[in-house]
Amino acid sequence: MTQTAPREAVAEPGAPVAGPAGDIPADGAAPARGARLRALDGLRLVAALAVCLYHYTARSDMTKHWGADPSDLFPRISSVAVYGPIGVQLFFVISGFVICMSGWGRTTRAFAASRIARVYPAYWAALLLLVGAMLAWPAVSGTPRADDVLVNLTLLQVPAGAPRILGVDWTLWVEAWFYVLFAVAVLRGAGASRARVLRFCWVWLGAGLLVTAFDVPVLDELLMPDHAPFFVGGMALYVVHRFGSAPEPWALVVVSFALGQRRVVQDLWHPGTDMYIQRSPLVIIGVVAACYLLVAAIALGWFGWARWRWLTTAGLLTYPFYLVHEHLGWYVITWLSDRGVDPRVTLVATVVGMLVLAWLVHRLVERPLAPLLKRAVSARAAAPAGAPAPSGPAPASTR
Repeated sequence: MTQTAPREAVAEPGAPVAGPAGDIPADGAAPARGARLRALDGLRLVAALAVCLYHYTARSDMTKHWGADPSDLFPRISSVAVYGPIGVQLFFVISGFVICMSGWGRTTRAFAASRIARVYPAYWAALLLLVGAMLAWPAVSGTPRADDVLVNLTLLQVPAGAPRILGVDWTLWVEAWFYVLFAVAVLRGAGASRARVLRFCWVWLGAGLLVTAFDVPVLDELLMPDHAPFFVGGMALYVVHRFGSAPEPWALVVVSFALGQRRVVQDLWHPGTDMYIQRSPLVIIGVVAACYLLVAAIALGWFGWARWRWLTTAGLLTYPFYLVHEHLGWYVITWLSDRGVDPRVTLVATVVGMLVLAWLVHRLVERPLAPLLKRAVSARAAAPAGAPAPSGPAPASTR
């Protein structure tokens, strides 16, 4: 098993494991069956591709797979892809938005069942595919131990302190813990409401600041102050989307951006280091701002015209693509590079190949297994009697 890389080297997508994105009319009524915010689906795939290009072209430790430093092979792409890790923060903003949307009107149990069914099938498939590749060709990324594989199947490797086999899976743990916090603080009891969501956002941000100020490691793990601003920004934007513009949710968006951009600059600006291409802190801030602005534009309905069906397909492929692209992509790059294939052809073939693999995982694993897993967790498809209904009609949107 290879050594765990520095956080930046493996951070990127975490994955976005947000649930289905339904269109919420301005009056707060339930979305039409099958309706989606398709622009949000497309934005998720853009974030995943940004992370992918970073992994393939902007890390010097990829030299062993390419046979040359990728910044020399792809100088123009690398100079842009070096900002690809910010795709993770975009995922977290989108996740705050979508989890708030998908949890609205659900019981805690129904919400938990939907999240488990969404996360695990593709994750298991990606993990087992990678383990198979590692056993078949250990020279590329080492050989995993059986005990580590079993722990990784639970997705508890981060708190258990076990080696992570899928490099991007740390973001799944961040997402999963966000689900727990959201379920306990927002859904438990009376269910989601505008007031409960906004209160949770303010308390989470404030608690994160206190944890950072007093350096309490246990609370740091529980409250995730590094990531909280992005989830909060997404939740606040969903409140804008559902109930219309108002000073309080926009204040949350501004505060979360101010806190979040500093976290990203601290993580990605490493002057004087050799492993990563140098980044500009001003560009980092600009990219983070663009992420917020794009989700805000979708929340305000400015991309309502983007209703192409392929965007829905893009959204469905994003999560499995994010899971399979990094380590399994190494095998494709190494195999093609060893045979003298042009690096540009190798790059395109690897990205396309990982998208095809993601489609297969979705069709052959997620589609049949997710409904079975959801029923098994929830015990029955319908919500239990007495489940809290969605909050009453929202004020007319001011958009």
